[in-house]
Amino acid sequence: MISSNNFTKKLEVRLVKEIELWLARSKPVTIYAQTNIQLFNQLRLAHYSEADLSYIYDAYQFSLQIFSGRFRGSGKPFLAHLVGTASILTSLGAPVNAIAAGLLHAAYIYGEYGTEEKGMTEAKREQVRSTLGAETEELIARYTLLKWNKNTIPEIRDRLDTFDSTERQILLIRLANELEDHLDLGILYCANAEPRREYIRSSLYLSVEMAYKLGFPALAAALECTFREIFSVELPAAVRKGRNSSYLLTSV
Repeated sequence: MISSNNFTKKLEVRLVKEIELWLARSKPVTIYAQTNIQLFNQLRLAHYSEADLSYIYDAYQFSLQIFSGRFRGSGKPFLAHLVGTASILTSLGAPVNAIAAGLLHAAYIYGEYGTEEKGMTEAKREQVRSTLGAETEELIARYTLLKWNKNTIPEIRDRLDTFDSTERQILLIRLANELEDHLDLGILYCANAEPRREYIRSSLYLSVEMAYKLGFPALAAALECTFREIFSVELPAAVRKGRNSSYLLTSV
Protein backbone atom coordinates (compact mmCIF):
# COMPACT_ATOMS: atom_id res chain seq x y z
CA MET A 1 0.00 0.00 0.00
CA ILE A 2 1.09 3.61 -0.50
CA SER A 3 3.13 4.86 2.42
CA SER A 4 1.24 7.30 4.61
CA ASN A 5 2.05 7.72 8.28
CA ASN A 6 -1.39 9.12 9.06
CA PHE A 7 -3.00 6.10 7.49
CA THR A 8 -0.79 3.13 8.32
CA LYS A 9 -0.39 3.91 12.01
CA LYS A 10 -4.07 3.22 12.64
CA LEU A 11 -4.86 0.86 9.79
CA GLU A 12 -6.36 -2.41 10.98
CA VAL A 13 -4.82 -5.65 9.72
CA ARG A 14 -8.24 -6.79 8.57
CA LEU A 15 -8.57 -3.76 6.29
CA VAL A 16 -5.22 -4.46 4.66
CA LYS A 17 -6.08 -8.10 4.04
CA GLU A 18 -9.53 -7.28 2.68
CA ILE A 19 -8.24 -4.73 0.18
CA GLU A 20 -5.40 -6.98 -0.92
CA LEU A 21 -7.92 -9.75 -1.58
CA TRP A 22 -9.93 -7.45 -3.83
CA LEU A 23 -6.80 -6.40 -5.67
CA ALA A 24 -5.68 -10.01 -6.09
CA ARG A 25 -8.94 -11.08 -7.67
CA SER A 26 -8.85 -8.51 -10.45
CA LYS A 27 -8.33 -4.83 -11.05
CA PRO A 28 -11.36 -3.43 -9.19
CA VAL A 29 -11.67 -0.24 -11.21
CA THR A 30 -14.21 -0.76 -13.95
CA ILE A 31 -15.23 1.51 -16.80
CA TYR A 32 -17.88 3.85 -15.47
CA ALA A 33 -20.33 5.88 -17.51
CA GLN A 34 -19.15 9.18 -18.95
CA THR A 35 -22.24 10.05 -20.98
CA ASN A 36 -25.92 10.30 -20.12
CA ILE A 37 -26.76 7.35 -22.38
CA GLN A 38 -24.21 5.11 -20.67
CA LEU A 39 -25.59 6.12 -17.28
CA PHE A 40 -29.20 5.43 -18.28
CA ASN A 41 -28.21 2.02 -19.65
CA GLN A 42 -26.33 1.24 -16.44
CA LEU A 43 -29.34 2.19 -14.31
CA ARG A 44 -31.62 0.04 -16.45
CA LEU A 45 -29.31 -2.98 -16.27
CA ALA A 46 -28.99 -2.50 -12.50
CA HIS A 47 -32.81 -2.79 -12.30
CA TYR A 48 -33.56 0.71 -11.11
CA SER A 49 -37.22 1.48 -11.72
CA GLU A 50 -38.69 3.42 -14.62
CA ALA A 51 -39.52 6.20 -12.16
CA ASP A 52 -35.87 6.24 -11.06
CA LEU A 53 -34.67 6.53 -14.64
CA SER A 54 -37.10 9.37 -15.26
CA TYR A 55 -35.85 11.13 -12.15
CA ILE A 56 -32.17 10.83 -13.19
CA TYR A 57 -33.13 11.98 -16.68
CA ASP A 58 -34.59 15.18 -15.19
CA ALA A 59 -31.48 15.63 -13.01
CA TYR A 60 -29.27 15.31 -16.08
CA GLN A 61 -31.34 17.84 -18.02
CA PHE A 62 -30.89 20.29 -15.15
CA SER A 63 -27.15 19.64 -15.08
CA LEU A 64 -27.02 20.49 -18.79
CA GLN A 65 -28.41 23.91 -17.99
CA ILE A 66 -25.95 24.85 -15.25
CA PHE A 67 -22.73 23.11 -16.33
CA SER A 68 -22.64 23.69 -20.09
CA GLY A 69 -19.26 25.13 -21.06
CA ARG A 70 -17.51 24.09 -17.84
CA PHE A 71 -14.43 21.87 -17.82
CA ARG A 72 -12.18 20.23 -15.27
CA GLY A 73 -8.64 21.58 -14.94
CA SER A 74 -7.50 18.66 -17.12
CA GLY A 75 -9.77 19.81 -19.95
CA LYS A 76 -12.28 17.02 -19.33
CA PRO A 77 -15.91 18.13 -19.74
CA PHE A 78 -17.39 18.74 -16.31
CA LEU A 79 -20.54 16.86 -17.27
CA ALA A 80 -18.48 13.71 -17.87
CA HIS A 81 -17.13 13.97 -14.33
CA LEU A 82 -20.64 14.40 -12.91
CA VAL A 83 -22.02 11.47 -14.87
CA GLY A 84 -19.03 9.39 -13.80
CA THR A 85 -19.68 10.18 -10.14
CA ALA A 86 -23.33 9.18 -10.52
CA SER A 87 -22.21 6.01 -12.30
CA ILE A 88 -19.93 4.99 -9.43
CA LEU A 89 -22.80 5.51 -7.00
CA THR A 90 -25.04 3.39 -9.23
CA SER A 91 -22.46 0.60 -9.21
CA LEU A 92 -22.58 0.68 -5.40
CA GLY A 93 -26.37 0.34 -5.36
CA ALA A 94 -26.90 3.80 -3.87
CA PRO A 95 -30.45 5.20 -3.48
CA VAL A 96 -31.67 7.19 -6.45
CA ASN A 97 -31.60 10.45 -4.45
CA ALA A 98 -27.90 9.93 -3.73
CA ILE A 99 -27.24 9.20 -7.41
CA ALA A 100 -29.02 12.42 -8.40
CA ALA A 101 -27.07 14.33 -5.76
CA GLY A 102 -23.87 12.82 -7.14
CA LEU A 103 -24.86 14.00 -10.60
CA LEU A 104 -25.30 17.53 -9.24
CA HIS A 105 -22.87 17.55 -6.32
CA ALA A 106 -21.14 20.71 -7.60
CA ALA A 107 -24.38 22.58 -8.33
CA TYR A 108 -23.63 25.32 -5.78
CA ILE A 109 -19.88 25.34 -6.34
CA TYR A 110 -19.57 25.59 -10.12
CA GLY A 111 -23.15 25.76 -11.44
CA GLU A 112 -24.15 28.76 -13.57
CA TYR A 113 -27.59 30.18 -12.81
CA GLY A 114 -27.49 33.36 -14.87
CA THR A 115 -26.73 35.49 -11.85
CA GLU A 116 -23.65 37.21 -10.46
CA GLU A 117 -24.19 35.68 -7.04
CA LYS A 118 -21.58 33.06 -6.18
CA GLY A 119 -21.94 30.02 -3.99
CA MET A 120 -25.06 28.59 -2.40
CA THR A 121 -27.97 31.00 -2.16
CA GLU A 122 -31.59 30.46 -1.20
CA ALA A 123 -32.71 31.32 -4.74
CA LYS A 124 -30.47 28.61 -6.18
CA ARG A 125 -31.58 26.12 -3.55
CA GLU A 126 -35.22 26.76 -4.39
CA GLN A 127 -34.51 26.20 -8.08
CA VAL A 128 -32.90 22.84 -7.31
CA ARG A 129 -35.72 21.90 -4.91
CA SER A 130 -38.35 22.63 -7.53
CA THR A 131 -36.57 20.30 -9.95
CA LEU A 132 -35.33 17.47 -7.74
CA GLY A 133 -37.24 17.76 -4.48
CA ALA A 134 -36.19 18.61 -0.94
CA GLU A 135 -34.40 15.34 -0.09
CA THR A 136 -31.92 15.46 -2.96
CA GLU A 137 -31.41 19.20 -2.59
CA GLU A 138 -30.56 18.73 1.07
CA LEU A 139 -27.90 16.18 0.15
CA ILE A 140 -26.37 18.61 -2.36
CA ALA A 141 -26.46 21.47 0.13
CA ARG A 142 -24.84 19.43 2.88
CA TYR A 143 -22.25 18.12 0.45
CA THR A 144 -21.42 21.75 -0.37
CA LEU A 145 -21.01 22.55 3.33
CA LEU A 146 -18.78 19.55 4.02
CA LYS A 147 -15.28 20.84 4.73
CA TRP A 148 -12.95 18.49 2.87
CA ASN A 149 -9.23 19.28 2.99
CA LYS A 150 -5.96 17.95 4.39
CA ASN A 151 -6.86 19.16 7.89
CA THR A 152 -10.47 17.96 8.05
CA ILE A 153 -10.13 14.58 6.31
CA PRO A 154 -8.43 12.90 9.31
CA GLU A 155 -11.11 14.37 11.59
CA ILE A 156 -13.87 13.01 9.36
CA ARG A 157 -12.23 9.57 9.39
CA ASP A 158 -12.08 9.64 13.19
CA ARG A 159 -15.76 10.66 13.53
CA LEU A 160 -17.17 8.32 10.88
CA ASP A 161 -18.54 5.80 13.36
CA THR A 162 -20.82 8.49 14.79
CA PHE A 163 -22.34 9.48 11.43
CA ASP A 164 -26.05 9.09 10.81
CA SER A 165 -27.41 7.65 7.56
CA THR A 166 -27.55 11.03 5.80
CA GLU A 167 -23.98 11.91 6.77
CA ARG A 168 -22.84 8.53 5.48
CA GLN A 169 -24.57 9.15 2.15
CA ILE A 170 -22.88 12.52 1.81
CA LEU A 171 -19.49 10.98 2.55
CA LEU A 172 -20.17 8.23 0.02
CA ILE A 173 -20.89 10.87 -2.63
CA ARG A 174 -17.62 12.59 -1.70
CA LEU A 175 -15.65 9.35 -2.06
CA ALA A 176 -17.33 8.60 -5.40
CA ASN A 177 -16.30 12.07 -6.53
CA GLU A 178 -12.69 11.41 -5.50
CA LEU A 179 -12.58 8.07 -7.32
CA GLU A 180 -14.00 9.60 -10.49
CA ASP A 181 -11.59 12.52 -10.31
CA HIS A 182 -8.55 10.23 -10.13
CA LEU A 183 -9.36 6.98 -11.90
CA ASP A 184 -8.59 8.25 -15.42
CA LEU A 185 -5.38 9.94 -14.14
CA GLY A 186 -7.11 13.27 -14.73
CA ILE A 187 -5.19 15.06 -11.99
CA LEU A 188 -1.91 14.31 -13.76
CA TYR A 189 -3.08 16.42 -16.71
CA CYS A 190 -3.51 19.47 -14.46
CA ALA A 191 -0.86 22.12 -13.95
CA ASN A 192 -0.71 21.35 -10.22
CA ALA A 193 -0.30 17.57 -10.54
CA GLU A 194 2.51 17.31 -7.99
CA PRO A 195 0.68 19.20 -5.22
CA ARG A 196 -2.29 16.93 -5.90
CA ARG A 197 -0.11 13.87 -5.48
CA GLU A 198 1.12 15.27 -2.19
CA TYR A 199 -2.49 15.84 -1.15
CA ILE A 200 -3.11 12.11 -1.63
CA ARG A 201 -0.07 11.26 0.48
CA SER A 202 -0.91 13.69 3.27
CA SER A 203 -4.59 12.96 3.79
CA LEU A 204 -6.72 11.96 0.80
CA TYR A 205 -5.41 8.41 1.05
CA LEU A 206 -7.60 8.05 4.13
CA SER A 207 -10.48 7.78 1.64
CA VAL A 208 -9.56 4.11 1.29
CA GLU A 209 -10.13 3.45 4.98
CA MET A 210 -13.32 5.50 5.01
CA ALA A 211 -14.80 3.57 2.07
CA TYR A 212 -14.10 0.33 3.89
CA LYS A 213 -15.64 1.59 7.13
CA LEU A 214 -18.76 2.67 5.23
CA GLY A 215 -19.17 -0.95 4.14
CA PHE A 216 -17.92 -0.67 0.55
CA PRO A 217 -14.76 -2.80 0.25
CA ALA A 218 -14.96 -2.68 -3.56
CA LEU A 219 -14.86 1.12 -3.45
CA ALA A 220 -11.94 0.98 -1.01
CA ALA A 221 -10.05 -1.35 -3.35
CA ALA A 222 -10.84 0.83 -6.37
CA LEU A 223 -9.50 3.92 -4.58
CA GLU A 224 -6.39 2.00 -3.48
CA CYS A 225 -5.74 0.75 -7.00
CA THR A 226 -6.33 4.19 -8.51
CA PHE A 227 -4.02 5.96 -6.05
CA ARG A 228 -1.30 3.40 -6.77
CA GLU A 229 -1.58 4.13 -10.46
CA ILE A 230 -1.45 7.89 -9.86
CA PHE A 231 1.95 7.42 -8.23
CA SER A 232 3.30 4.96 -10.78
CA VAL A 233 2.63 6.94 -13.97
CA GLU A 234 4.68 9.82 -15.37
CA LEU A 235 3.05 11.65 -18.26
CA PRO A 236 5.01 13.40 -21.01
CA ALA A 237 5.25 17.16 -20.62
CA ALA A 238 3.37 17.61 -23.90
CA VAL A 239 0.06 16.71 -22.26
CA ARG A 240 0.62 18.20 -18.81
CA LYS A 241 -0.78 21.56 -19.82
CA GLY A 242 -4.05 21.74 -17.94
CA ARG A 243 -5.15 24.29 -15.39
CA ASN A 244 -5.16 24.07 -11.62
CA SER A 245 -8.92 23.86 -11.24
CA SER A 246 -12.22 23.78 -13.10
CA TYR A 247 -12.97 26.63 -15.49
CA LEU A 248 -15.73 28.02 -17.66
CA LEU A 249 -14.99 28.11 -21.36
CA THR A 250 -15.85 31.51 -22.82
CA SER A 251 -16.05 32.50 -26.46
CA VAL A 252 -12.91 33.98 -27.99
